[in-house]
Amino acid sequence: MEGGETASLLGERSVEPPARFKTYRRRWFLLAVVCLLNCSNAMLWLTFAPVADKTAAYFHISLEMVNWLSMVYLLISIPFGLVATWVLDSVGLRCAVLLSAWLNMVGSIIRMFSVLKFLSLGSQNYWYLFIGQCFSALAQPLIIFSPTKLAALWFPDHQRATANMIASMSNPLGILLANLLSPALVPEGKHIPLMLGIYAVPAVTACALATLGIHEKVPPTPPSASATNSNSQPFFTGLKMLLRNKAYIILAVCFGGGIGMFTCFSALLEQILCEKGYSNDFAGLNGALFTVCGLLGAFLLGMYVDRTRKFIESTKICFCLSALASIMFAVTSRFRHQAIMLAITSSLFGFFGFAIYPIAMELAVECSYPVGEGTSTGLIFVASQIEGVILMILLQALTVRVSEDPFSTCALDQDGALDWTTPVLVQAGLCSGMACFYVIFFHTDYKRLHAETVSADLVKAEDAHVPES
Repeated sequence: MEGGETASLLGERSVEPPARFKTYRRRWFLLAVVCLLNCSNAMLWLTFAPVADKTAAYFHISLEMVNWLSMVYLLISIPFGLVATWVLDSVGLRCAVLLSAWLNMVGSIIRMFSVLKFLSLGSQNYWYLFIGQCFSALAQPLIIFSPTKLAALWFPDHQRATANMIASMSNPLGILLANLLSPALVPEGKHIPLMLGIYAVPAVTACALATLGIHEKVPPTPPSASATNSNSQPFFTGLKMLLRNKAYIILAVCFGGGIGMFTCFSALLEQILCEKGYSNDFAGLNGALFTVCGLLGAFLLGMYVDRTRKFIESTKICFCLSALASIMFAVTSRFRHQAIMLAITSSLFGFFGFAIYPIAMELAVECSYPVGEGTSTGLIFVASQIEGVILMILLQALTVRVSEDPFSTCALDQDGALDWTTPVLVQAGLCSGMACFYVIFFHTDYKRLHAETVSADLVKAEDAHVPES
């Protein structure tokens, strides 16, 4: 075991000394399991987005039906997100991880039924995919909410932002893998069964590791002062406190909108680019750059904030820069033969946008303490899903049908490609508006850090007054 050791009894005194804090090496195993789960769930979510046209042709369905395989995640996680916050803060982290692991695995297996001949429903095989996506969607809130809870319960204060960053960024890593693997595995529609089988492997592995390796709800000794109060507020009491917290509401609306925009960007990137003549492989490359640069940005910012505690300044600067990048992408994506500029703008959008994610989750806990971590991060996620659904429907409604475009690479058998000029400009405008609103109106104290400082001072004061034996 790492960290400070439990103090021994002083002489023959019957009164125990103040409790010490301790860290355990198995926290890294828990972190690895949550990372694998998060990555796998993201891969299942966006399995079909990079090859939407080929999926539509293989299952003889419309592009709108393919988009629903991604959008069902948003719809299901809105009501189930509230259940997930209750599970995390009332039942515990272990139960949340196990439940999410099993739901995720079952969903990945049901999807494979769509390509098994002895279970074939003919033209209705699409519903196997849809039902499988629904199971995986039920797992998503439990997985997404877990990193902040895991960091608070198992990691000391100087490692929390980094642990949260690692666990949270495994979700965009899954998006990256989906953007790379799906186009590579499905050069033609006939290869979709192989893709579904490969994507099931991480889900099954994560479920086995979680079931066999996670045995404790909380560590025997907490790693920090705030960890002892991680469940200090009942779920509904905490929910009421959040709804009365002005700073938290602003953070939830602005940051939730940002997550919704990133969701739409990831799910619709292939359709946005193919109409201007860019291939699925190039769209996958842009998605990969978007995510890789985002992972790099999140890592660097997480390390910086762990040392400086400048949560607010970091998120405001990165939000503004990501808004500028979204404007650059909206303009550049409307022209052909701009591969280099598109790659650069996608990279910048990811670098500054993804960097905000783990820091904003930590900031949500700081401005809402002592509300439980699952509730404070969960409500933001629910807000992001609501905004994501609205945005996804709005963007698709703003598209214009373009028939028989000789430059289009969209492999459609229906009525041609869709022009995304208006939708991407609207998205860039919304992103810029939210960034300005956040910069101007968001202010808060770091309540959890303050509570830990006070607790540490009390412990030192008590230590100073304990007489020597």
